[in-house]
Amino acid sequence: MTSFITFKTPLLLLTIVVGFITASATRNLSDKKPAPKRRPNVIVILADDLGYSDLHAFGNEVIKTPNIDALGNDGTRFTYAFSTAAICSPSRAGIMTGRYQQRFGFEYLVPQDAGVKLSPEQQQSLAARLKSRNSTIEKLDITDEEFDKLPKGLPATEISLAQLFHNNGYKTAIIGKWHLGEKEGFYPQQRGFDYHFGFYSGLTMYAPEKTPGVVDWHLPWAMSELAAWHRNGSNRIVRNNIEVKEKQYLTDKLADEAIQYITENKDQPFLLYLPFNAPHDPFQAKQEDFDLYPNVKDTTKRVYYGMITALDRAVGRIRQQLKQLNLDEETIIFFTSDNGGATYTRATDNKPLKGGKLSDFDGGIRIPFYVVYPGKVPAGKQYQQAVSNLDIYSTAVAVAGIPLPKDRVYDGVNLLPFLQSKQTKTPHEVLYWRSGYSKAILKGDFKLYVNERNHKEFLYNVKDDLSEKKDIAALNPQKLQELKADLAKWEGQVKKPVWPSRYSYSLEIDGEYYPFPI
Repeated sequence: MTSFITFKTPLLLLTIVVGFITASATRNLSDKKPAPKRRPNVIVILADDLGYSDLHAFGNEVIKTPNIDALGNDGTRFTYAFSTAAICSPSRAGIMTGRYQQRFGFEYLVPQDAGVKLSPEQQQSLAARLKSRNSTIEKLDITDEEFDKLPKGLPATEISLAQLFHNNGYKTAIIGKWHLGEKEGFYPQQRGFDYHFGFYSGLTMYAPEKTPGVVDWHLPWAMSELAAWHRNGSNRIVRNNIEVKEKQYLTDKLADEAIQYITENKDQPFLLYLPFNAPHDPFQAKQEDFDLYPNVKDTTKRVYYGMITALDRAVGRIRQQLKQLNLDEETIIFFTSDNGGATYTRATDNKPLKGGKLSDFDGGIRIPFYVVYPGKVPAGKQYQQAVSNLDIYSTAVAVAGIPLPKDRVYDGVNLLPFLQSKQTKTPHEVLYWRSGYSKAILKGDFKLYVNERNHKEFLYNVKDDLSEKKDIAALNPQKLQELKADLAKWEGQVKKPVWPSRYSYSLEIDGEYYPFPI
């Protein structure tokens, strides 16, 4: 008996001890919180003046854009997307704030600070160039000195996308073109970006002129020719506001910078805003890209196609780096353009759309648009409802789990619920445009175009009339008045431009000139 008791007691104690240890371990495991999921990275890739028909996936049979086209295979391609302006500077203000830029008076182009004043001969040349195109230098109610003192850029009262992400623990960078202010008080680092490599103005050279391996092609008929072929003032290349004497072809260099930034920040969430200047003029293409189009006899178009090819290659390289670092499924990518193709370069026509950059016809405001986010955004989908580049802001902050500030109106919407469901409701029942006297409103299938300078007013059913050829105003007087009233109501909610336009550029469309303030 004694032996039996002696044998069982240690066994009982062992069972109790093991049970206690097991329970304790189980309890400790259950008490341990799972590691927090990494917040997604956000990359916004913005092309410059890339038109609706400048990509193979959007119908161009000549240009080779396999990497950009692949965005539509891996994500969603939007076939009815719009910019907020037909010119780059105001459009970028809308993208960076998620708000119609007219709400804070950013209606016109930020004028270039070339670092030097135009000589009398250059001023005469500019005036003659404008006059030859039925364009004018605007007569202002203020002096040049008063104009120079006006603040021109993204105001500090606005909460930029970068500022919102920076304040919520993200690393933030802009690599490329800024064009939201060229002077102290408006630099990217003063609007939420930790890092900037690129330039401040609306354009710069892709490489120093006569660089070996680069084809230079001047556009003497383009209004921006005088401003394009130098790297002075705000055209210079800078890294965090320190000038860099960069010689590499800029599209490739911007891709290199983006890849390096992604690699250096692979272990922390980041917002990367990547506004390429391609394919904006000046027209400079790498020889190897130019050579891909031997059957294109028009040199202007051939250089342009080469510039877009370099942009496509850059997009592919960036996506490949994300895959190599296993970041592709943790990153949402937006790809779009700031406005429609610049028909005044004679390199593109935006067909079947009417007009181009510097007009509020669809050729000036309708843009290519993609969103890629594996597992969250449908792959291989074409979305046909109206969307705006204002939606980048609201979608990005929603993905990152950042609440929108409550003290202001946001005009963009989070696109994810629309993409993830089968609902047919459109993200935007109405979209508005205003650049001074040039205005438009899209409501359902109807679009009203107004140009107060040349007293033009057209009503289109854009669903039935893609090319905006048939004015149906006389047949639909009630719809005309409805859209005019809606546009006037919206104009009553926005602000007077902070600075006036300096030039009116007239774009020739179907044999008639349509002025546009810039």
